[in-house]
Amino acid sequence: MANLNAAGPTRIDLGFHALADATRRAVIQKLHEGEAAATELAEPFDMALPSFMKHLKVLEAGGLISTRKEGRKRMCRLEREQLARLSGWINAYEAGWRNRLNRMEAMFEDKGDKT
Repeated sequence: MANLNAAGPTRIDLGFHALADATRRAVIQKLHEGEAAATELAEPFDMALPSFMKHLKVLEAGGLISTRKEGRKRMCRLEREQLARLSGWINAYEAGWRNRLNRMEAMFEDKGDKT
């Protein structure tokens, strides 16, 4: 993962890194339905449980999920606030680009009116 921050990756960096993998995005989708055990989340994937748990650790490091022990189960919960932060970051850039494109479009329309 590219690190442009000399102090280390930020929570936003770790969140986007976590979302860069299809398995982890599928886990996020499943957790939108509600809290689930790690073993339940792992069922659809063709990988050993220890390998799947590494995906959960990446999601947790990115602030996208939280986990807790409940007896012998590791329960996972979606952290919607972090998803909102990531979405807000994207929306801020989208708004800036949309504004630039609108200005460029207006400039071309002005040039077209003068010919």
